[in-house]
Amino acid sequence: MLLSTPTVRDLERLTARVFETSTRTAGARLDAYREDDTFYLDIDLPGVDPASIDVTVDGKVLTVRAERGRAERAGVRYLVAERPMGAVSRQVRLSDKLDTDRLEARYDQGVLTLSIPLLEEREPRRIEVSATA
Repeated sequence: MLLSTPTVRDLERLTARVFETSTRTAGARLDAYREDDTFYLDIDLPGVDPASIDVTVDGKVLTVRAERGRAERAGVRYLVAERPMGAVSRQVRLSDKLDTDRLEARYDQGVLTLSIPLLEEREPRRIEVSATA
C-alpha cells in the first residue's frame, strides 16, 4: 500500500528535485559522428529558446549553454512539474584535427547540430639540405 499524505508527497517532490539536479549536472545528451570530412555533434536541447543557446570554443574545449524555462501562467499552481527547467550545459574536448574556425550551428526541433570540418592533412615533405663549400 502506498502512502499518500501531503508530507509523503512533499518528500517525494524533494527527492525528485535532488535526483533531477544531480542528473542535470551531467549535461545535455549528445551523439557524435563523422561523415566524410566533417565531424558532427547532435545535442538534445528540447524546449530551449534558440536565442538562449550559447556556443563557445576556448582552445580545444567546446562549451554549449542554454536556458530552459517554463511559461508563466497567472494564478496557476503546478501539481506535477517533472520537466527539468533552468540552465543546461555540456563541454566537449575537441581534437586538434578539427577546424573550429569553420564551426557551424543549427537548431531544429529540439536538437542543436554542430558541424566542424576536419583540417586538411598536410603530407610530409622532404627538405633538401645544401652544403656550404
